[in-house]
Amino acid sequence: RVPPLLLETCAGEVIVLEPRRMAARMAARRVAEERGEKVGETVGYAVRFEEARSDKTRLLFVTEGVLTRRLSGDPELAGVSAVVLDELHERHVHTDVALALLRRLRAGPRPALALVAMSATLDAGPVAAFLDAPIVRAEGRPYPVTLVHEDAREATDGRALELRVASAVRRALGDTPDGHVLVFLPGAAEIRRAIDACASAAQKFDAMVLPLHGDLPPDEQDRAVGPSTRRKVIVSTNVAESSVTIDGVAAVVDSGLVRRAEHSPYTGLPSLRVEKASRASCTQRAGRAGRTREGRAYRLYTRADFDARPEHETPELLRVDLTQTVLELRAGHARVELRDR
Repeated sequence: RVPPLLLETCAGEVIVLEPRRMAARMAARRVAEERGEKVGETVGYAVRFEEARSDKTRLLFVTEGVLTRRLSGDPELAGVSAVVLDELHERHVHTDVALALLRRLRAGPRPALALVAMSATLDAGPVAAFLDAPIVRAEGRPYPVTLVHEDAREATDGRALELRVASAVRRALGDTPDGHVLVFLPGAAEIRRAIDACASAAQKFDAMVLPLHGDLPPDEQDRAVGPSTRRKVIVSTNVAESSVTIDGVAAVVDSGLVRRAEHSPYTGLPSLRVEKASRASCTQRAGRAGRTREGRAYRLYTRADFDARPEHETPELLRVDLTQTVLELRAGHARVELRDR
């Protein structure tokens, strides 16, 4: 709703940054459909290796790297009237870099550039202070979601993750007479194992089991998130946590895990580690079951485990190697200062 409103009130181009390719593509398609157009006319998108836009495009959904590269090549964003940073709570490196560059731009040659930072779970105070901007709250109307935590015995029974997921999916399909089940897992390998483990439960309840992650072809992503008269069990990474809304979800199964990129100061190499998701992330996941109806969220961890987790994710700027980011900025002639935090 926000980007189309900006399109109607701004004279120039509106750019919307989305953290993932799938979210950018789907958001552009949704807004274009609501305007009675095809993607690539007034509303388009540009992601890595794929784009749909034309000379008529004024509302452009992009991924993070696309925006920072454009800022490097066109530091003043000529012709752009507004920039929206969506899902800012995820705090990816390129999002934070774009935020800093855009603030610098507004403090210099483009004071009239409209800048909107959006999130459902962001700690808005520090961001508002950083941007010297007001906080606008748009209260949604979520339906109630019943939280079901594992007890201590279940959480420590030693079963493999995919078997615990399969048990929770069977329970979710049995507890809810209709609607889809959305499962959150940390990566594609865990998704493949869980799909195999859920096959018998899905067959019993006549449900399809479909994967959803960023490396899937667009048509398979569309099959997972699109409407269906048959029940679905959608086994997803955190791509479905906040950027994508799947209609008809009645239950969520949350592993409570996420795969994070980190930099090891001992080896000098990047790594991917499976860790516990933050409380904000878990809350986002549970909320997927209450978007269009009352729902249930089955958490594969105890309530005490949830309460002990950090409230928000650690920003990528504090845990990954910044060498490539600094080189990209210097290549675009941006002034870069490195300071101890």
